[in-house]
Amino acid sequence: MTGSATPEPAGRRPVAVLVGFMGAGKSTVGAALARLLDAPLVDTDAEIVRRAGRPIPQIFVDDGEQAFRDLEAQVVADVLATHTGVVALGGGAVTTAAVREALAGHAVVHLDITPEAGWARVRGSDRPLLRDDDGRGAEQRYRDLHAARRALYRSVTVHHVDATSGDADRLARRIVAVLDADHLEPTAGSPS
Repeated sequence: MTGSATPEPAGRRPVAVLVGFMGAGKSTVGAALARLLDAPLVDTDAEIVRRAGRPIPQIFVDDGEQAFRDLEAQVVADVLATHTGVVALGGGAVTTAAVREALAGHAVVHLDITPEAGWARVRGSDRPLLRDDDGRGAEQRYRDLHAARRALYRSVTVHHVDATSGDADRLARRIVAVLDADHLEPTAGSPS
């Protein structure tokens, strides 16, 4: 194993769960972290696509956002219960109360990104929530959603990492260091 944060044995929790807004790099950093730890990665968006047999934008069009969020909550619950490696959640997963509740007790890492850097990464993508349905413009919609979700990310976060730089390998090494630091801290009731 290259990294020192060791994935827990089968039947235990994921070693890290990455959350963050669109463009924060959850999938890319998750892949780098999984390589560093020599651990498996589950990207819940990819798992949703696999289970539904359709791309996420098509699920939004065919079934609506609520049906997508319901499927997402089920996938997240299943993955958190069975996966011991790295998990990357979709940017909006934390908007569902059931997902926030399922994240309790997990090593949740918030990949935080400025709205400017995030918008530069996702501009021109086909993300369903960036459609300009209300005339505000996609960039303003991105900024509004970014601001609205900050408190939700904070509510589930154990570790905060600034992901604005976008260097996935450097961010993965930083996450390993943060996870390792957790294992060095004495637990409640243990001698220091």
